Amino acid sequence: MIVLTVDQEGSRTVGDRVPELLAVLADDESARAAVRPFDRTVGDEVQAVFADAAAAVETVLLLMRRGGWSAGIGAGAVDHPLPAQARAGSGEAFVLARQAVERAKTRSRPVPLAVAGADAARAAECEAVLTMLGSLARRRTDAGWAAVDTLRALPDGSQEEVARRLGISQQAVSQRLRGAQWFEELALRPLAVRLLEEADR
Repeated sequence: MIVLTVDQEGSRTVGDRVPELLAVLADDESARAAVRPFDRTVGDEVQAVFADAAAAVETVLLLMRRGGWSAGIGAGAVDHPLPAQARAGSGEAFVLARQAVERAKTRSRPVPLAVAGADAARAAECEAVLTMLGSLARRRTDAGWAAVDTLRALPDGSQEEVARRLGISQQAVSQRLRGAQWFEELALRPLAVRLLEEADR
């Protein structure tokens, strides 16, 4: 199982943003895939439990895009039966997620996320890939995000349709997607998911 523990950055200066985040996560398809949904644990921290590594990766990347949150991912065993709320859960994955979120809050990190797993080597590799993906998300421009978001919303992934919807040329769409490094992200996402699954083993 995968436990995702998320802590707010700078809560003393910006105030409590947990209700805002919970509303965003409740509206996100990947976050809703959690087997135990996001809920406040203590203070300005939230936690959820996932069985689906792809949904967990997608949720972490959403958090990195939004900014202002440190994310710790723990992959390992949990005690069964799982309680109704994540904050009441226990087991290896919960302990690992706690360790990971504390590391994620280290100021020297390029992206505020960390992964800890039952397989430490795979967890470290997953963390490296997610750090790269998180860095891409944080550097992407608004124009790049507009192209990526529009493309992802289309069932056929047609750049021609993206151009029509954005009112720009296909060449401009292609330039935006290249600048956003979208195709690099597409190549790395499955690797992050596989490594997270293997870290759980």
